[in-house]
Amino acid sequence: MQLFPLRVLRVLFAAAAAFSVARGRPAEYDVVVEPNIMVPMRDGVRLATDVYRPAREKAAADGRFPVILTRTPYNKGTNPAVNLNRVARYFAERGYVFIAQDTRGRYASEGTWHMLTDDARDGRDTAAWIGRQAWSDGKIGTHGTSYVGGTQHAMALEQVPELATVMPVDAMSNIGRQGVRNAGAFELRFWNWIMLNAGRGSAASRDAGTAVELTDLAARRFDYLPRLPLRRGMTPLKLSPEYEEWIVEAMNHGADDAFWDQNRIVDDPKRYKDIPVYLVGGWYDSWGGNTTANFVALARTLRSPVYLIMGPWIHGEQDRHAHGQVEFGKDAAIADHLAWRCEWYDRWLKGLDNSVGKAAPFATKVRIFVMGTGDGRKVEKGLLNHGGSWRDEREWPLARARATAYYFQPGGGLAPSAPAAAQASTSYQFDPRNPVPTLGGNISSGNDIMQQGAWDQRGGEAFWNWRAPIPLSARNDIVVFQTEPLAADIEVTGEIEVKLWASSSGRDTDFTAKLIDVYPPSADFPHGFDLNIGDGIVRARFRESLQQEKLMTPGTVYPFTIKLYPTSNVFKQGHRIRVDISSSNFPRFDLNPNTGEPLNQHRRVEIATNTLLHDREHPSHIVLPVVPR
Repeated sequence: MQLFPLRVLRVLFAAAAAFSVARGRPAEYDVVVEPNIMVPMRDGVRLATDVYRPAREKAAADGRFPVILTRTPYNKGTNPAVNLNRVARYFAERGYVFIAQDTRGRYASEGTWHMLTDDARDGRDTAAWIGRQAWSDGKIGTHGTSYVGGTQHAMALEQVPELATVMPVDAMSNIGRQGVRNAGAFELRFWNWIMLNAGRGSAASRDAGTAVELTDLAARRFDYLPRLPLRRGMTPLKLSPEYEEWIVEAMNHGADDAFWDQNRIVDDPKRYKDIPVYLVGGWYDSWGGNTTANFVALARTLRSPVYLIMGPWIHGEQDRHAHGQVEFGKDAAIADHLAWRCEWYDRWLKGLDNSVGKAAPFATKVRIFVMGTGDGRKVEKGLLNHGGSWRDEREWPLARARATAYYFQPGGGLAPSAPAAAQASTSYQFDPRNPVPTLGGNISSGNDIMQQGAWDQRGGEAFWNWRAPIPLSARNDIVVFQTEPLAADIEVTGEIEVKLWASSSGRDTDFTAKLIDVYPPSADFPHGFDLNIGDGIVRARFRESLQQEKLMTPGTVYPFTIKLYPTSNVFKQGHRIRVDISSSNFPRFDLNPNTGEPLNQHRRVEIATNTLLHDREHPSHIVLPVVPR
């Protein structure tokens, strides 16, 4: 009998384990539901809570079970987009008590909503209530994505005694760093979130007349969006005062200080409970930068295992393999996302000896999807086959990656050699009344005002503010730097920054950067394909510190650092690496009026002349983590 080489056996074992996870454990129980239990918090406010219990013959099963808890602002019972009922039944059928709770002030829960600031205490009080129930074995794991992932982080930072593991997916954290505020700029997806949710599940929405006004407000977002800044009492949002109060204060407040303390992990990871953590993120997710930053901070601090998986995904879409205009291949999706999660909970809540720590997708503590190895052809639905594959790693960032500077050259070149010119600069005008439109990127809560993920940087009907099929590179307020066609494949995997020397005619302005994989023209894509890989921004008044504003002196040259989102992408032979520099990316970020007025309180806008320097003394460049071939 022929024996398989050890390497082949390892591959087969990993594949078998991955298949086992995808298939999942069979159901063991029926389910009974106790809906709308009003659980009291320490201040007397009661939170609406549904309890799904394992059952036999239509009666709750005897014994104590581990608990999976989700705390959500999106309606614990009936939101079809979340479908918690199906999720809850899946886990209850496999021997867990699943608990779904409306967060404070949302849907059936009492109290007043605040953005995450109550969720640490409320999570602790809910866990204590769970621990006192006869059906609880005292162990809690948490479940959920985005805001709901943020409620998981809040409980871990609160050191909740009953909390045994967390699995935050695309989760809110470090929100003054690269979340709600991004290097001082405001991410308008949260303006959009407030406009939509002030009339959904809020206290105000329970009044029929008010609900009509707030529903109309949400429907007219496109009319309100160009009329920022948002002022108190000047729109129907005043009918939902806690939502108006938060969004106005958030848009006023640029500094990363105590206002943004909720869910601050990277600055003080010792506050995080020492439990197994599984961080899930995507290269095109709005929280991708914080997901990898949290991994670095927690992996260095906790003794318990910390795992990271980063796919080519947009926000909350781990079960899909095509995002935006790009196909990444069927292997990019986690086909059975409930079985995948259950494998993690089984290990840490039930102590089962399974694939965690042994086989894909849990073979190592870091698993990444390396994008860009597809053939570039047009596939089903007209998508670009960008492709890619999964790879296990020992750490993040990768120790073998080499930080490689690609310098901006006179004439628009991009090369590893520093510019030789004694003087070289490029000036452009930034008009806030005609901003660069957002075409894909690291977005959530964008709905129809933005498109998420990977897109050709070319206009179309999907973009309300750039409908003509014209490439963004044709705009005069975007400065393009790109390499010659690559002689060989280059893999870029890791954290990315642009180091920029620039000046402005204004006292304040923004600088944006975007990394693009430029496909050459082909039979399928005659104009080529300018694929966005990652983007970033810096508000000039926060160039020295995210904690303190400092306006510019017009005409003075300053250094800037623009932090892009992390990625893993192969720029293939014949492609170009491109960096676009500009001063707006709207409505991904709010617009800088260039006047230096207090944030969100301006009445004027000015056209700024912004100048990029790229000479011997001011070698502006992008730093790419290049993985050796």
